[in-house]
Amino acid sequence: MTPHADKAVLDKLFPAVREYQKLAVKHGIRDIFQDNGGKLLQVVLTLGLVVLPGREGNDARDETGRQYELKSVNIDLQRQVTTHHHLNPTIIAKYRLVDWIFAVYSNIELISIYLLEPGELEPLFSKWEQKWNETGKDINNPKIPLDFVVKHGRLLYGSVPARGERDLREWLSGSFFISVVQSHGACPRFGRAECDSVYGRAEGDVD
Repeated sequence: MTPHADKAVLDKLFPAVREYQKLAVKHGIRDIFQDNGGKLLQVVLTLGLVVLPGREGNDARDETGRQYELKSVNIDLQRQVTTHHHLNPTIIAKYRLVDWIFAVYSNIELISIYLLEPGELEPLFSKWEQKWNETGKDINNPKIPLDFVVKHGRLLYGSVPARGERDLREWLSGSFFISVVQSHGACPRFGRAECDSVYGRAEGDVD
């Protein structure tokens, strides 16, 4: 097999990647390419946190010893945060004991970091707990919507993440816009171009 022409570009970049890995190891992260290790390093250094060893406990602590669950999401891929593939009452009880930090990325660019306390996530915890009690089965990776994080969380770093084109189209396809378009036979002025692309409406405006 013949190496791709971009192999030379990769070879040129790789010394910097090695330095990134050395920095990560210094902070307890053994592989920047696994388990979002590279992003974890950026978040803990930005917030002044210390990575906790092991995979079963919490993710990091601050200078007072307070521990945190760390999550990240790439909004170019999805706008919901994953949790645990075998969620059960034991895991939920652990979740209720720590604050949560959510890092929002656009690909590899850090956009914002939010903090949510357990009480702010309780509506989701209670919903998951009720589902487990009804079925008696572990829940496969229930999601935390990014909109929930932005609405209820405290912004620690960066700016509010913008809505992508896909999310805007989904919003415009919701019940509110459907009722407006059906009632008036046209798109409202705000979001006009995107609305037209969804509904194929080009005639008239609605205030």
